[in-house]
Amino acid sequence: MNVRTIADLGPDERAAFFDRDAGVDAVRDDVRDIVSQVHEEGDVALRRFAEEFDDVSVGNIDITDAAERAYEEIDDDVCDAIEDAAANIRAFHERQVPEDWRDDFEGRELGRRFRPLDSAGVYAPGGTAAYPSSALMGVIPAKVAGVEHVAVATPPAEEVNPVTLAAIHVAGADAVYQVGGAQAIAALAYGTETVSATDIVVGPGNRWVTAAKAEVRGDVAIDFLAGPSEVMVVADGDADAELVAADLVAQAEHDENASVVAVTDDEGLADQVATAVDEQADGREREAVIRAALDNDASGVLLARSMSEAVLFAEEYAAEHLSIQADNDEALLERLPSAGSVFLGPYSPVAAGDYATGTNHVLPTGGNARVTGGLSVDTFVRSTTVQRLSEDSLSDISDTITTLAEAEGLEAHAESVRKRFEE
Repeated sequence: MNVRTIADLGPDERAAFFDRDAGVDAVRDDVRDIVSQVHEEGDVALRRFAEEFDDVSVGNIDITDAAERAYEEIDDDVCDAIEDAAANIRAFHERQVPEDWRDDFEGRELGRRFRPLDSAGVYAPGGTAAYPSSALMGVIPAKVAGVEHVAVATPPAEEVNPVTLAAIHVAGADAVYQVGGAQAIAALAYGTETVSATDIVVGPGNRWVTAAKAEVRGDVAIDFLAGPSEVMVVADGDADAELVAADLVAQAEHDENASVVAVTDDEGLADQVATAVDEQADGREREAVIRAALDNDASGVLLARSMSEAVLFAEEYAAEHLSIQADNDEALLERLPSAGSVFLGPYSPVAAGDYATGTNHVLPTGGNARVTGGLSVDTFVRSTTVQRLSEDSLSDISDTITTLAEAEGLEAHAESVRKRFEE
């Protein structure tokens, strides 16, 4: 990787960093057609697309029983790791469960209640790599929230990855379907003869999955539209270049379109990180993917004139994963409100959050961390306001209500209040 100076970046170079997108537009028309066919033809379309896109002849679409068998058959050490990660994820998300409340507001009894959605669909990616961790991250918050029926769709294969299936089982999914891509999102949104329609569809995926979520949004709820993985490391001169580089290479491993960035105000560290990244990429099993991500226009090692400039750049970037490796990390954190998930200090690798700290790794990308957070219990809960007024408390605000109602030309609104005080 080459070191570039932030102050010297041209408009096109800056745009590459800040205008990241999920690549949805390029496949939108094809995805719309796929979604339409699944909506109209159900299981027939799912089997046809499995042949066309996955080169798999699907018999049973519902493989819930296979998930339970996989749990019994995988290696004990893998099983233990899944159970440990699941316990941590569950514990963290249990802290998020909201409580109903009511309070007195000058005689008006007002409050909120929270109830889970009835059903949720979770997409667990496959393809170039299997992601059992994503199954845990999607299913567990939904079950903690109290969702009664949680279904998982994961791409079909001659043998669906047994670790993914085991993770789905441990997470507590109620149904598992072997269907992938845009067709999976359509099936979870609209239902088929086999797949039950759900109230919300969540989970990461490629641009086809993301485009399908954009297509069904409005008919069902979704979490958000996410693109390729991102990491930004903000580091000072005391940071360990090898550890900074390790986080960059780890995220580059996800996807050739991943965006991996380090920004520092120390020229020596910048040079060391660039060298370390190249060295650490050598010989990796997914080296081709890593190299492609490192060559991405939205990836690089950036040198700032000051830590303030580094922070301004990082805040504008609004990373999915933000690692702060600096002596004053807490102070820097206060100046960086826009990030999907933050990792403080040299012993908080992003990979820890990907798997086992308990936080969720389904996070906003493309700068959307400026306006939304990651997957959580909140995603699967609806809130309702509740109010009870006494005659006196209604009387206290009756003039306010009738005056505003009449100012809006809504006479019946005003009259609905006056009726209650007629003798």
